[in-house]
Amino acid sequence: MQNISTQVFDIGMMDRLASGGSAIHRLDARAKVIVTFAFCLSIVSFGKYAVAPLVAFALYPAIVVSAAGLPWRYLLKKLIMVSPFAIMVGIFNPMLDREPLVQLGSIVVTGGWVSFSSIIARFGLTVLAVLVLLTTTGINGVCRAMDRLGFPQVFTVQIMFLYRYLFLLSDEAQRISRARTVRGPSPGIPDIRIFIRLVGTLLVRAIARAHRVYAAMESRGFDGHIRNTRRSEWGKRESVYVLCCLASFILLRFSDVVGRLGQLTLELIK
Repeated sequence: MQNISTQVFDIGMMDRLASGGSAIHRLDARAKVIVTFAFCLSIVSFGKYAVAPLVAFALYPAIVVSAAGLPWRYLLKKLIMVSPFAIMVGIFNPMLDREPLVQLGSIVVTGGWVSFSSIIARFGLTVLAVLVLLTTTGINGVCRAMDRLGFPQVFTVQIMFLYRYLFLLSDEAQRISRARTVRGPSPGIPDIRIFIRLVGTLLVRAIARAHRVYAAMESRGFDGHIRNTRRSEWGKRESVYVLCCLASFILLRFSDVVGRLGQLTLELIK
């Protein structure tokens, strides 16, 4: 459990990265939310066999990560951590779709493998875009932006509470793991029965502590609405950023940039 709390729940790093001072960090959060939503919408709008057109969309997260000075190692680590979900979604495609689609020399690639590659590519790009948004804005900034964009406040409040209660779960997991290490006969991986008891104890203690936290919030005047004390204004930089990104996404979505570059490369080689 302690390993889980230090690695899986190392989400506090996002808040530290979001406090940077780059030009991307200083943009209004609403602009970054709009661009991220448009980027994800463009990615998921491709057909199931689209792989090559998605390559050009990797420029957006690459440029933003470089401009904001974000650590690639941290982002890729989080991306790899959630990648099994995408693998489980498309792992049966090669067995269900055996129709030949692409031939590379003597190698015949079926539609199942192409669609599986498309799922992995789309998943990686969308998750990476969301990670970039969180590490340049912070969860609080994203929720404030969503609230100002007209999202239901109950939705944004639930997201903020979910994020904050993850820290309570991590803290309780550390305490239970420390107690087991001190009192238990073996510090290794626990037996399945002991592990189930530990998980049950973790959930009960985390829920009880969450109730105490909520009671403390009510005693201080919380009424279900989160007041935003930090407000940023939409300026020319945000307008230029949004317009340039949206124009780029439309261009990449409706024109085969990668195909044309490939043809141009082949012509130059010949």
